[in-house]
Amino acid sequence: MRIDRKKYELARARACKGQKDLIAEGLPKGTLCRLIGGGNAKPETIGKLAKALGVDVTEIIED
Repeated sequence: MRIDRKKYELARARACKGQKDLIAEGLPKGTLCRLIGGGNAKPETIGKLAKALGVDVTEIIED
């Protein structure tokens, strides 16, 4: 699975969370960098990211 970068950035802005906040919630920095750069991730990783941002997974993944 891949995230849509624009959707991710919008969700992050709505949640008022920066990368450090997401790292503090247990998401590894390397994983975040890979996702932002267009890399793939396991569904559970995308789920953790969505949960940390307070959004549904469908709001941040590519269509």
